[in-house]
Amino acid sequence: MINTLTSTPRRLILALVAAGAVGATGAGLISGQQARALTNPVPAVAQTPFAPGGALPSFAQITAQNGPAVVNISVTGSTKTAMVDDGGDDEEQPAARQGRGPQLDPNDPFYEFFRQFGFPGAGGQGPRSNVPTHGQGSGFIVSPDGLVLTNAHVVKGASEVVVKLTDRREFRAKVLGADPKTDVAVLKIDAKDLPTVRLGSTRDLQVGEWVLAIGSPFGFENSVTAGVVSAKGRSLPDDSLVPFIQTDVAVNPGNSGGPLFNSRGEVVGINSQIYSRSGGYQGVSFSIPIELAAKIKDQIVATGKVRHAQLGVAVQEVNQAFAESFALDKPEGALVASVTKGSPAAKAGLQAGDVIRQVDGQPIVSSGDLPAWVGQAQPGQQAKLSVWRQGKPVELTATLGDASDKTSKQTRNEEAVGKGQLGLSLRPLEPEERREVGVAEGLVIEQARGPAAAAGVQPGDVLLAINGAPAKNIEQVRTAMAKAGKSVALLIERDGNKIFVPVRLG
Repeated sequence: MINTLTSTPRRLILALVAAGAVGATGAGLISGQQARALTNPVPAVAQTPFAPGGALPSFAQITAQNGPAVVNISVTGSTKTAMVDDGGDDEEQPAARQGRGPQLDPNDPFYEFFRQFGFPGAGGQGPRSNVPTHGQGSGFIVSPDGLVLTNAHVVKGASEVVVKLTDRREFRAKVLGADPKTDVAVLKIDAKDLPTVRLGSTRDLQVGEWVLAIGSPFGFENSVTAGVVSAKGRSLPDDSLVPFIQTDVAVNPGNSGGPLFNSRGEVVGINSQIYSRSGGYQGVSFSIPIELAAKIKDQIVATGKVRHAQLGVAVQEVNQAFAESFALDKPEGALVASVTKGSPAAKAGLQAGDVIRQVDGQPIVSSGDLPAWVGQAQPGQQAKLSVWRQGKPVELTATLGDASDKTSKQTRNEEAVGKGQLGLSLRPLEPEERREVGVAEGLVIEQARGPAAAAGVQPGDVLLAINGAPAKNIEQVRTAMAKAGKSVALLIERDGNKIFVPVRLG
């Protein structure tokens, strides 16, 4: 199954790389794609997988040792489709004939993929009926008694899951549990003395290091591809709690859930997503760190479910303009835009305008580092926060809550550039506006010109603070502006959301 964030051809799309098809038509759409398949196990060679001194590792040795523990996963499910009634009229126009057959529901995970390729029926209307769906993915065995790790999106909505080994044996698998927030699932097959992979660590994984993937792209089982680590700790715009490993290893539909090996033949990640304009591999792929996947596996095996922690803040990226506004030495950290009432963050004393720079001694460089850290922690765990507030460091301790279905959300702002004065016309909030907006104090922005308008400030926004200092009246605004440097950070309320907007003054 392929799920894309946008259907605009010129924009990059984030795709979940589990292959899916609806009947024979879906399979035909990918028949022209090229895949490199390893059809036979490679005999063991004398050299070791790890090659010091920058030499290439023995990919053949890694494959021979670990290939038997990598499995193909076939999924059967159903989806509701709208059927077009042609009324039995053979004289209909060609355009009408093109609409015949099953019509995909826009909520169906195949919808965007088939629509981009001109599949007739994507977006049709009519009576709905259940149509069988089939998908494929990959996985790997982590225990001799049949525990298999894969992606949650591979088995989402599955009524039947079949695991096929390299020796051609097939087993019906039970889904012990799946966690959509981290995209990790655990399967169990009824077998013993199975080959397993060795789990490694991403702590020592270096950017530029060789890595290798084994999976079933487009259904070609046990295919091997290799590349290098492009980056670590990547945050993706999909509300994920995962600090992804970015690689240039070729990953395509069907690779989802397969292992990513380091040069020592240890699993360091689960291949999960790609960035692409076409839905296929274009040089950028992402894997879930194995330490995170192992934690999720342990929870699922022990309890059948996964619990994630919650802090209770909305955060933004700290760019150069914000760094200047808050007197930070460099543009790093998570800028707190709002704090949920009664949340662990509120109880710990976090405030809007704080910049969280470390959690338990771990640096927060990008704003995405914070929800990734919190999402991997456990409810009830204490977190020591190093915060920058009003030009001074502050140390706070928060006891994390249970996220349930709620997660910290990340608000992203584009950098704004402007010159001259702030360019705002302000007035106090009326009592009725205070009740409607839900804030006790602030100033309504009646007009935005110059730098403020260029930064995206709009009439109707409510100004709450400047550089963390309250803006309850015009005098406070003047005082804050008198202390401002080349840029200021405006905290505004818009449509029920609080966001910071950086404004360059010159």
